[in-house]
Amino acid sequence: MKTPMLVAAALILSACATAPEPSHPQDAFLARLNALCGQSFEGRVVTDDPADADFRSNRLVMRVRDCAPDEVGIPFAVGEDRSRRWVVTRTPAGLRLKHDHRDEQGEIHGYHMYGGDTAGPGTAARQEFPVDAESIAQFRAGGAEVSTTNVWAMEVHPGRMFAYELRRPSGRFMRVEFDLSRPVAE
Repeated sequence: MKTPMLVAAALILSACATAPEPSHPQDAFLARLNALCGQSFEGRVVTDDPADADFRSNRLVMRVRDCAPDEVGIPFAVGEDRSRRWVVTRTPAGLRLKHDHRDEQGEIHGYHMYGGDTAGPGTAARQEFPVDAESIAQFRAGGAEVSTTNVWAMEVHPGRMFAYELRRPSGRFMRVEFDLSRPVAE
């Protein structure tokens, strides 16, 4: 009688075990993103900047897809507008976040592939991406000088929340939080 109970207990414990997170914070962050692959989550703006009224009035959905150990693509829909996709890539020096904007036909839409690279290791839960020189040049060429000080951030708290942030020293702050406990149909 003890043997079947021990086997059952061992099976239950092994089913609860998960692979350990990688030791480097950026690798662990990418692993957390990859663990969400194929799932969609609804979010909401949790900050109160009037510039984000359009985001607050629409359904916000992110879908984690295009997953690989060194890159994850995350389309971000604002209502019916599906022109946005975040791309997080592992580089030799850290992580890179780029914003891929395309219209319904897949053509480049407005500012495109702007973003930045991490300046430090961050944590398994949070990475920050200060604007890079290429993006600064793109913003200046397009007359968006205000965006030349952008710092984006992402957070992944497994089973709880994913967050996307935009912050500027001028006081601009937008944060969208997605409920990871409740995947949604897109």
